[in-house]
Amino acid sequence: MSQGLIRPHGGKLVNRWAGREETARIEREARRLPRLVLSRRQQSDLQLIASGAYSPLDGFMGREDFESVIRTSRLASGTVWTIPISLAVQQTVAARLSPGDPVALYSSLNTLLGLLHLSERFSCERNEVARRVFQTTDPSHPGVQRLFEEGEWLLGGKVTLIRRAAEVEFPKYHLDPIQTRALIRKRGWNTIVGFQTRNPIHRAHEFMLKSALEIFDGLMIHPLVGETQASDIPARVRLRCYEVLLDGYYPKERTLLTVLPAVMRFAGPREAIFHALVRKNYGCTHFIVGRDHAGVGNFYGPYDAQRAFDEFSPEEIGVTPLCFEHTFYCAACLGMASFKTCPHPTDRHVVLSGTKVREMLARREAPPVEFTRPEVARILMEMYANPENA
Repeated sequence: MSQGLIRPHGGKLVNRWAGREETARIEREARRLPRLVLSRRQQSDLQLIASGAYSPLDGFMGREDFESVIRTSRLASGTVWTIPISLAVQQTVAARLSPGDPVALYSSLNTLLGLLHLSERFSCERNEVARRVFQTTDPSHPGVQRLFEEGEWLLGGKVTLIRRAAEVEFPKYHLDPIQTRALIRKRGWNTIVGFQTRNPIHRAHEFMLKSALEIFDGLMIHPLVGETQASDIPARVRLRCYEVLLDGYYPKERTLLTVLPAVMRFAGPREAIFHALVRKNYGCTHFIVGRDHAGVGNFYGPYDAQRAFDEFSPEEIGVTPLCFEHTFYCAACLGMASFKTCPHPTDRHVVLSGTKVREMLARREAPPVEFTRPEVARILMEMYANPENA
């Protein structure tokens, strides 16, 4: 029997969804309010705030929390939080909005999503934000590039959501924290391992996941399906890969597949902490942190993300990181291994770069079974052969 779920970050799961009567009132009043059209990235953050995935946040950060997070990786209250969740606009937009007044939030399809209860507007120094959050101001870093594409004025305040964007991707797997927590409780799991991925699961990932399943009650595979990089495998293709893997190689009663509709920020160590805290809100007690978690290019060291957890006490984070070394198939060991367990030279290791794998798939050549399962390879080869159907 379950001994009780892990408490959400900050102690309480936030819920910023409007009830039926409030929704009707907002829809009536919205026509008279100033309006703001959100980008897909901003819509994603709005939804995750409202659902409690970003607990304890109940809105977009005001100046005090924003500056505290940038400089100390904590909210003004002292609670650990490493990524600024802000609503950026151009100065001309900020100038026509008055703190104290509600702002109607719309999708790019002109769908009313909810309200921002605007409490303040303030500017930020984007170079400082880039240095502290991404450890670089290099515009080739995708997170830095996005930061400078957005406005330097930020709007802070609580939000109220009345509906999601017009179309929810992967509705079967789109579960809010309150729903995943209910499933965990129903299954009687006490220890739940969360796994963050924006790529198809290959054999090295599988080694980590099954090692964790040997110890803990349940596994939540929680792929990120918001904006990533243009070169990444499309989310719908990745979901098919996860489905065939779970059907063929994992015990159904001990696994849960659900998606995280968040954007990838590529903030390396800071984002690794953030990913763990979000999974804590979904009910995970443990979180896998692999090599170069949330990294991009050569901006971070391969194990910087794992070391980031040492900057906080275990009680402050609550969810326990599981730190894995780089893993591979060893032809001498005849199995998966890491440098912690394998004594053989690297020429016996089957390790393929992402570029090498993409080249093989483009030639309709299956990567070796030591690298990926044949079922996954077939899905990926089909995608490369027919990209318009991916």
